[in-house]
Amino acid sequence: MIRRSVVLGSGSALPKRCVTNAELAEQVDTNDDWIVERTGIRQRYIADEGETTSTLAIDASRRAIEAAGLKPDDIDVIVLATATPDQTFPSTASKVQHELGCKSAFAFDVAAVCSGFLYALGTADSLLHRGMGKRALVIGAETFSRILDWEDRTTCVLFGDGAGAMVIELQEFPTAEAATARGVIDTKLHTDGEHNCLLYVDGGPSTTQTVGKLRMKGREVFRHAVVNLASVLTEVLESTGYEASQIDWVVPHQANARILDATAKKLGLSPDRMVKTVEVHANTSAASVPLAYDVAVRDGRIQPGDLVMLEAMGGGFTWGATLLRA
Repeated sequence: MIRRSVVLGSGSALPKRCVTNAELAEQVDTNDDWIVERTGIRQRYIADEGETTSTLAIDASRRAIEAAGLKPDDIDVIVLATATPDQTFPSTASKVQHELGCKSAFAFDVAAVCSGFLYALGTADSLLHRGMGKRALVIGAETFSRILDWEDRTTCVLFGDGAGAMVIELQEFPTAEAATARGVIDTKLHTDGEHNCLLYVDGGPSTTQTVGKLRMKGREVFRHAVVNLASVLTEVLESTGYEASQIDWVVPHQANARILDATAKKLGLSPDRMVKTVEVHANTSAASVPLAYDVAVRDGRIQPGDLVMLEAMGGGFTWGATLLRA
């Protein structure tokens, strides 16, 4: 027998307020053509007062649990990825656990910025395999608008707020069905702290006693992203024995349309097989992969049995990829 963590359901949530490039141009020195040409982004959603990382996470989680056909008490583990928690402590996951009524679940946050959801998924998958529970709620949720410098046109146009979630369940399959069995097949994660200064927030409780603002050297980040993402995708394919041509869908971190296109070209993947939401959501950091996955499930693109590659890279740097069968 083989055991895999199967995605039972997904959900997502966005703030109520949609902000177009034209609206941003009224606040900073930019315009729609400049933003679209460099990023592919046309709009993003920005949290208003009363909308927080936890409220978005709760909404996305409720939809994922409903899609899975479960009740909150069926969840054993909650892992929430975020770089913008509601509080320094306790964890945002603990607030989600309480509000959802997942009384039997233990809950905690992980921090790996834009790669955070893959780190959370890998952690939850490992916990289930170790017998720490049967079902896990895995969440990526962010309110990046709260840490942006709204006078820096090179960064404030790139990001938005949102949340995405998955419910996974450990299931057993006959070994003979390994080639078609649903669930997480493999995950590879990487970190390189040498590049801290290329994408970071210039504050923190231990250093400045402030939240700080996001800072980025865009050109250098772009170069590392294309190389690292292509490398980790190749690594996962080699470890699982699959070819790029066998992948039905790639669900990438939605950082920049140019990065997505360059990564697809480097690997020989069809751009038509890349799930892209960056145009309407912008970069929602840890939320971007599960948010895009949920969009593609609900619009019918991703079907049960499809081979799906998730990939992301974030500040620090962190990066990773997960291959799963939907």
